[in-house]
Amino acid sequence: MKGTVVRHEPFNEVVIMECNKFPTPDDLARFANVSVGGRPTGIYWADEVAFIYYPIPITTKVAAQHLIEEKRVYWAFVSYSLMAKYRSTIETKEKLIVPVIDMSTSPLFKKVAQWLKQFEAKTT
Repeated sequence: MKGTVVRHEPFNEVVIMECNKFPTPDDLARFANVSVGGRPTGIYWADEVAFIYYPIPITTKVAAQHLIEEKRVYWAFVSYSLMAKYRSTIETKEKLIVPVIDMSTSPLFKKVAQWLKQFEAKTT
């Protein structure tokens, strides 16, 4: 198609408003299940960190402006647990099975995981 341009413009910044660490991936899986009211949910994994996040909706003019003009996205809440090796599911002692999505090919998710590990080191 003549005149069509495709380009990649990654986010410049992810702002995490609240961050909570769980001692085990099982605890994170339980929380993920409860936080969505028992509906199916998944957990992301990258760089030895399993996590879930809750973005702030970009329905406000200010949030949309930050996203488009500054390439900044806001996450209201991130919960995480260290998980050295990727596994496709986490099964808790209550037999709750939560899928884990390997996002290790995403530069954004890898940077978030690295930041979470640094956050962990600072807070312990």
